[in-house]
Amino acid sequence: MSESHAEPTTETAHLAPGLVDAAFGSKAFAALWKRYRREGTVTLGHVCREAFGFATAVTLKATQPCRTWVLCREARTQEQTHADLQAWGMPAMFYPRAPQGDGPNGLSDPDTQAERISVITRFSGSPSEDEPAARVLVLCTDSLDEQVPSPKDLDSFKKSLELGMKIEVEALLQELEASGYERMPTVAERGQFARRGGIVDVFSWQGEEPLRIEFFDDEIESLRTFDIHTQASVQRLLRAQLLMQQVDASSATTALSTLFSKDDAVIFIEPVEDDVQAVPQEVKRRITITAGAPRDDDDDSATEDYSAAIFENPLGIFHAGDFVVQEARRIQFTKQVEEWHREKWRVVMFFHNEGERERFEELVGPQWLAAQRMELTLGLLHRGFTVPAASLAVLTGAEIFGRHQHTRRVRGSKLDEAQVLRQARDQMRDMKEGDLVVHLDYGIGKFAGIEVREGVKREEVMVIRYADQAKVFVPLSQSHLVSRYVGVGGKAPTLNKLGDARWGKTRANAERSVEEFAARMLSLAAQRQTLQGFAHPPDTKWQVEFEQSFLYRETPDQLRSIAEIKRDMELEKPMDRLLCGDVGFGKTEVAIRAAFKAVMGGKQVAVLVPTTVLAQQHWQTFRERMSDYPVTVEMLSRLTPKKREKEILAGVKEGTVDIVIGTHRVISKDVRFKDLGMAIIDEEQRFGVKHKEKFKELFKLVDVLTLSATPIPRTLYLGLMGMRDMSTLDTAPPNRIPVQTSVSGYDERVIRDAINAEIQRGGQVFFLHNRVMDMEKMKAKLEALCTEARVIIGHGQMDSELLEDVMQTFINGDADVLLCTTIIESGVDIPNANTIIIDRADRFGLADLYQLRGRVGRGGERAHAYLMLPRDLMTGGDARKRVNAIKQYTALGSGFKIAMRDLEIRGAGNLLGTEQSGHIVAVGFDLYCQMLKATTARLQGRRAPPPMEVTLHVDFLCMSEAEWLEATDPEAAPRKRVTAATAHRPADRQKLVTAKEWRIPAFIPQTYMEDARSRITAYRMLGEVLTRKELDSLEASWRDQYGRPPEAVEHLLICAAMKLTAAAKGITAIDIKEGKLMLTRKGGYVLVGGKFPRLTAPDAPLLLRESLHLLRSF
Repeated sequence: MSESHAEPTTETAHLAPGLVDAAFGSKAFAALWKRYRREGTVTLGHVCREAFGFATAVTLKATQPCRTWVLCREARTQEQTHADLQAWGMPAMFYPRAPQGDGPNGLSDPDTQAERISVITRFSGSPSEDEPAARVLVLCTDSLDEQVPSPKDLDSFKKSLELGMKIEVEALLQELEASGYERMPTVAERGQFARRGGIVDVFSWQGEEPLRIEFFDDEIESLRTFDIHTQASVQRLLRAQLLMQQVDASSATTALSTLFSKDDAVIFIEPVEDDVQAVPQEVKRRITITAGAPRDDDDDSATEDYSAAIFENPLGIFHAGDFVVQEARRIQFTKQVEEWHREKWRVVMFFHNEGERERFEELVGPQWLAAQRMELTLGLLHRGFTVPAASLAVLTGAEIFGRHQHTRRVRGSKLDEAQVLRQARDQMRDMKEGDLVVHLDYGIGKFAGIEVREGVKREEVMVIRYADQAKVFVPLSQSHLVSRYVGVGGKAPTLNKLGDARWGKTRANAERSVEEFAARMLSLAAQRQTLQGFAHPPDTKWQVEFEQSFLYRETPDQLRSIAEIKRDMELEKPMDRLLCGDVGFGKTEVAIRAAFKAVMGGKQVAVLVPTTVLAQQHWQTFRERMSDYPVTVEMLSRLTPKKREKEILAGVKEGTVDIVIGTHRVISKDVRFKDLGMAIIDEEQRFGVKHKEKFKELFKLVDVLTLSATPIPRTLYLGLMGMRDMSTLDTAPPNRIPVQTSVSGYDERVIRDAINAEIQRGGQVFFLHNRVMDMEKMKAKLEALCTEARVIIGHGQMDSELLEDVMQTFINGDADVLLCTTIIESGVDIPNANTIIIDRADRFGLADLYQLRGRVGRGGERAHAYLMLPRDLMTGGDARKRVNAIKQYTALGSGFKIAMRDLEIRGAGNLLGTEQSGHIVAVGFDLYCQMLKATTARLQGRRAPPPMEVTLHVDFLCMSEAEWLEATDPEAAPRKRVTAATAHRPADRQKLVTAKEWRIPAFIPQTYMEDARSRITAYRMLGEVLTRKELDSLEASWRDQYGRPPEAVEHLLICAAMKLTAAAKGITAIDIKEGKLMLTRKGGYVLVGGKFPRLTAPDAPLLLRESLHLLRSF
């Protein structure tokens, strides 16, 4: 797990600490610090909640250089205080709370555990000028009672590594195994290591990222972190530490509170008496920050001291929406700032981005701004406040724009798009012993593992069993000809017989069917290309401002996707693009920007959603986001009152309504647009076939943007194969943390503990019970289990107005538990809901479970999902397999993998239409898709055969390790060497040499990739390379993961480059024999001057390179 924090701009970095210094040095605060130095304790009273972070930053100036504990009552206060300290230039560490509900029925959380160990190690270590954050720890008071490993034990577990250090590789591996690390082919999680030649990968128990150690002999040549998903190196290091023992409950031997030292300082934020008592008495330096009144010695008669108070800003809080209200608020704002200016106050205003600042300057005008001497800067503050003692007013863009950003700790990882797409495809092709597979030439068989085959030549092969116990042995270098079988339904297909004609006929029928299907699909796509749509104009100034006013930092994927969508919109042909992104990865913002662009072009936009609740939320989001601009956004659904509906329909017809959001009500006959330019379809997989057909009919001439988190497999594969334009969002936004997922039998203790834990941290719970008939009974049971919980019921059979009231009650925080059906599955966005309990999880499909789990964890805090199964289903079966898949894919951005697993478990079904199902059963889905891809390329005029169809025979190459070992046997008889260097000599002068001297290796040796499955994957990837750029990228990834390629791999890569070059030139066969380069094109040989080109290089490696050079010259 990697963690980072939003970086302030240079401007903020200079300004923020200065404001802290100004408050710290003011007269009132100086008196407090004088008292603190004298007595060791002091209270900052009358501090508004918005300023807790600022007050803590000021207070830390007083506690320096002591090690300081910042104790908060609630997780929400802890999160906000930590984020604010970063904004004010005061680095601090964050101590995550123990995962709630962890135990025999829950999942351990390695990310949280690793972060906690890392924090304890750094906080209890020696002071470091390089890491000032290690002197300040922000935590919740209840964490003090948690059992943790002692710093002394942790120190004894550590092993330090640094660049240039001498260490025996084998000794390190033995030490890792003795310490409990598991040896794996590839490191995938903490507590694992892998060795590949001179490279050792290890994911330490406490590591935020795995470590790659590259050796030169026994010297550490390189230390670098790497991405667990892509396996690519990320950052080079000078030194690193490994934890040589797993830290679990048995090694947690001391309470966190025992780490206090008498020299420490403690800052309490809104404490109660128990919080104060939790800190050992010998810790004398104590500062309290509270919204209440400070008192002297608990004397109730003492006069309240407001001298160092920090108040809310006098402008109050408002929310975007009503333009008139905003105007009134802005008038009030300017008057207040002018008053502060007259009183010689310093007024500083923070904006989240440059666009927001420019918008503000435009609103108030440059002259007014200069006259008031306001300071404008960029920074991530939630709300403003005033400090009268320092004559300081701190404001944020929320005070004038009404949009409030909740700053959270930033965690996330980036998956390269090509890697994600390849992982999605590879997920299906991963083979285990016993899996059904399809060989291109022999048909459907069963994978029986990998073995070394002794025969004409000794080599490593994949073993595939066919009918009548027949076997086929496939060399690893030909593994690209084999794919895992995925068919339709649960019925296993019949294994093919070797030698009969059935597979050939089956394949021919499938290819014929694919041809017809591809021709029809391409015809539809071509037809759409010829339609005359509307070319939207380039971005306006308002578009630029609108995008810059986004309160969050866009992910690279969001920026790329909106650019792709805009490019399509600016063409005259109608757009048809799929935007595929994980749940909560920012699809809505991309859609909003596209809709805004359409409106700026004078067009109307229809936004279709599957549920009324989602329509309501989208309406509020679109309306708030566009509130600063003259854009009319309306909603049509069953909740819309008849009178209001009539007005909206009239507005749509007259063109006064710009954007209409709703359910399928939007495509009713009575909805007539004046000038519809774009349709946005959210959660496409939730609409029925009839609605989808109607979409095609109504939106034929307009731009269509389809949004989906787990696309129906047909849509996904058409996108992957290039038959439909697709944009992807694969990067987690900064405030998303993977959901901790637990699978267990139905257990009321787990339910009780999970609900109580969530309520205690100020959050809310979804309890999904998909049976309306006994919901009241379940409600009574939950209320008996959790007496403090406020439980409400919501389901689709309720009266529409009542359902809306229920959802609004929950959204407003007036209920703790929403006992509901799957109405929450599509797009419900309630950031405060951080726990979901799914009763009878076995009754849901994998895609459904994935969507449901995505409803929690949207507010930046660690979320929990509890999947409950009947105890008799816990042992296995399809439902258990489906639920376990959700547990497996805890990483963000795994929607593609989920779609793949769902496809595998439920079968391909009518994936490509009913008439294609039989052919998918016959040849398997993966091979069917390969056929479709190849046919599509051919029909589109891309005639060059893919590289795997180019045959290569070279008389001086050994293409397998076994062949090479045999050829280099020292007892092999000398043989005549006839190559380019000797072929022109008389026979009696030709040199007699051993095989080793005239043959060279071209394969992936076991010493380079030890694991056979890794070699299968490598050969398959090599067989699928289509461009030189892809080949270079593959070589770079091998170099990074396995070290410098040996001679055999370098020769294999040259062979791949030769096949690529030949394919591009229409050459179908390369044969190098006795110094002649024989190339086949269109059934005939390629000759130069009527002869085969001759090779002249003096040795085999140079001959290979010369062959590639000659190929490129044709």
